[in-house]
Amino acid sequence: MRWHRAAFKVFWTRRSKGHKPGRPAIAAETRKLIRTISRDNPLWGAPRIHGELKKLGIELAEATVSKYMLRTRKPPSQTWRTFLKNHAPEIAAIDFFTVATARLRLLYVFVVLAHDRRRVLHFNVTDSPTAAWTAQQISEAFPWSTAPRFLLRDRDRVYGAEFRKRVKAIGIEEVLTAPRSPWQNPFAERIIGSIRRECLDHVIAFSEAHLRRILAEYFAYYHGSRTHLSLAKDAPEHRQVESADLGQVRAVAQVGGLHHRYTRRAA
Repeated sequence: MRWHRAAFKVFWTRRSKGHKPGRPAIAAETRKLIRTISRDNPLWGAPRIHGELKKLGIELAEATVSKYMLRTRKPPSQTWRTFLKNHAPEIAAIDFFTVATARLRLLYVFVVLAHDRRRVLHFNVTDSPTAAWTAQQISEAFPWSTAPRFLLRDRDRVYGAEFRKRVKAIGIEEVLTAPRSPWQNPFAERIIGSIRRECLDHVIAFSEAHLRRILAEYFAYYHGSRTHLSLAKDAPEHRQVESADLGQVRAVAQVGGLHHRYTRRAA
């Protein structure tokens, strides 16, 4: 009986042993890919890398990406969690920001942003912005019947009488922010901050034409490749999820190699 009880105890001890606790191990290839992406794109954080992996058909938790990505001494940038839900397709925002060239010439960049998909509808560069020039940019940004219902802007003097007359003629209602309140135009401030952090802080423009080329390359990446937290980690121009059977993961350099897009291609 003693032998039988001992055998019974050993039998059920072995039978009741489960698998190792915790999450299943991450494939070595996936861990290597996370490190490669974080090394190639030092400006990216875990949310951006997680969004890129989702587009490659790799389902992981964002915490897992954070665990395996390479660490840098630079602190992560702030996340943007405030988003406008009501009437987003009917709202556009405009703003100016300045860029100094290699010869310290000051250029002004005008940006028109759609709120619904964070799309840059129009941009242009000048060294002397006027109300007439700005009014012409509005006409180019909203041809025919594409104008939104509301246009959000600050109280800069460059938006003079001619500009206001053009906006009214198009059928747009202006919404002005309070004086010295840039946070009331958050989406425009956010895109300008992204342009600086992800592009202009790392390159030097030599002229107006050169700056236009740089921004055109960045906006092509911004619209077609860059994943956004506010868009459920999709790009403004929808990116399809690529399944693993499409091939190996390949890197495509964009914005002069400052950023990369990862896609699956057959060997």
